[in-house]
Order: sequence, then C-alpha cells, then structure tokens
Amino acid sequence: MSRKGQSITLSISERDKAELEKLARELGMMWGDRPNISKLVEAIARHQLLIAPNSDWSPERIRALTRSFQALTDTGQVEQAEIIANLLLERNEVSLPLRREIERFLENLPPAWRLEIDRYLLRHQPFQLSYQDAAGRIWNFTVRHGKINLHEKRQYLDCWCEETEGNSDIPELVHNWSLRLDRIADAAVIPVSGKWRSQLDYIEVEMHLLEGLAFAYQAKPEDKTVEWLAENQRIRRVIRQVTSSFWFLREVMQYAPDCFIVSPAAMRDRLVSKLRTLCQLYTIEIND
Repeated sequence: MSRKGQSITLSISERDKAELEKLARELGMMWGDRPNISKLVEAIARHQLLIAPNSDWSPERIRALTRSFQALTDTGQVEQAEIIANLLLERNEVSLPLRREIERFLENLPPAWRLEIDRYLLRHQPFQLSYQDAAGRIWNFTVRHGKINLHEKRQYLDCWCEETEGNSDIPELVHNWSLRLDRIADAAVIPVSGKWRSQLDYIEVEMHLLEGLAFAYQAKPEDKTVEWLAENQRIRRVIRQVTSSFWFLREVMQYAPDCFIVSPAAMRDRLVSKLRTLCQLYTIEIND
C-alpha cells in the first residue's frame, strides 16, 4: 500500500513563485514539461541541494567582479562579460544602479554574428566578412589578425586583412584596417583556412613632446621609448609602434602645438598636409 505524501501550502508572491519555477527548471525538476516546485522543496529537505547565504560576499569581491565585467564589455569580450553579469545578478550585495546596468546589458546582447567574431578572435581563426563603408559601398575582407578596440567611444575591429584596395594609409600599413562593428553586414561572417598572424603591421614613429605635455604625458602600452632628451631636459622623446596613421594623427592633432613628429618622413608629410589644409580653411598665409 503506497503512502500518500503530505501537502504543504506556500504563501509567496507571484514573482517568488516564478523564481522558484525557474530554479526548478534549471535543475531539471519537472512534472512533464512544467517545472515542479514540490520536487525542489523535497530535494532541499533531503540535502540533495546545498543552501548557502547569498549576501556574504565582501565589497572588494563585488568591485573586482564589476571591474572585470566592465572591462570585458569595453573590450568587446561579450560572452565572458555575460557570464560575470549573470553571476552578479544572482547576488543580493549588488546595488540597484549596478543591477540595472547589468540588466540593460543583458537585454541588448549583440547579434549572433558579433559573438561569432568574438569566438574567431579568441581561437585565432581566420575569417571573412562583408563591410559597408560610410559611402554605402560593400567590401569583402579576409581577416588574419584582429582585436576589438574603442576609438572615440565606438567599437572597431582593428584587423590585418589580405585585401588592400581602398586603403589610403602609408604603404607599410595598407593591410591594417579599422572596421566599425555596426557596419559589418549581418550574417556575412564565415571561417576560412590559412594562418593567423601574431600582430598588425606597424611602423615606429618618433615624436618630441614640448611644454606642459612633456611633463603630463603618460606612457601607453605601444610606446617603446619614453625619455628626456639629454641635450634638453624640457623635451620628452617618445618612440611608438603605430598601426594606423589615421588614429595616430587624430591624437597628435589634439596636441599639435606641443607635439612634433620627428620621423618617419611619410608620417611627418601627412601631418604637414593636414596643417596646410587647416591654414587654407582659415585663410592663413604660409611660407614654404
């Protein structure tokens, strides 16, 4: 003769009920195709599930995870950021503003093709993509090295591609491209065979920093030399590995009066051309 189980009544809100059903579903405790809260309670009573406090993490741990989440988001490592985001949402220690920020992130996850690019980059897998430039033209690229970076608050895929047509950079850098992620054509990313390159092409640029910039300048990872000139201790000499003259010159133009490009000549000439154009726009006479 079978024993009939005793019933209990749970007085909980609809939200809590939904959370219990979600937990039961995640743990595979089902009645047919529906989550079974009774099985969940029974498993807890039989110590088949471990119950632990959800508010015992230190502020330092929460801050460290939050910084990791934000850093992964900024660098485009979406899948890893999603893992940490879900982990943080499970904790009671997370503040309401941070919780809302994480929820907005999870509600606006990038499309499948973007996640596919992230996977290719992590695995060092060459791939092809289609890209629409600012003029509406479609280009096809074969990517053999790449990294997602922030440029002026937008995400770009900085990559080495086999194709060079349409690239107006100096000859040493024509294989390097900066592609805005929001202009990569949907569902047009596929893997290809071949080798993955270890880095972008680069040239070494020497520049001298003057006045206040010389003292305020903070070295960047791509700087190979940062030193004071022996003959003039008020001028700082910087040698940097540059992968894009476009982004480099945009940075230099911000500090043009206090930043002087020494070499190579090709980079100096590009800056001179920009300065000449600027003088013409403002009807400033210049002498060769």
